[in-house]
Amino acid sequence: EAQLVESGGGLVQAGGSLRLSCAASGFTFDRYAIGWFRQAPGKEREGVSCISTSRGTTYYGDSVKGRFTISSDNAKNTVYLQMDSLKPEDTAVYYCAAAYFVGRLPTYYEYDYWGQGTQVTVSS
Repeated sequence: EAQLVESGGGLVQAGGSLRLSCAASGFTFDRYAIGWFRQAPGKEREGVSCISTSRGTTYYGDSVKGRFTISSDNAKNTVYLQMDSLKPEDTAVYYCAAAYFVGRLPTYYEYDYWGQGTQVTVSS
């Protein structure tokens, strides 16, 4: 059974950093792209970043470019999201998701597996 487990969320002051982890199991990790999404109360789910675990190709949403870094450790079946210079507007539940990689970064509807999410709260 495919499973994604996020960890690393918490409470941090504005300007601080957090590193989220997404541990995957139950599927062939290096055949998938892993994406990070976030959802704040009353808002739609937003794509944050994505990585192809086989090619290392990455994508960042405009609101996080230059502040967040995604990486993959294929030996550990884990994707990380390093979040620096955090802002109060980064406050949300962060989810990771997996989509079978078909040579391009996936659209939202192509993600097959989702984690349960981890809360990130940035205080001002």
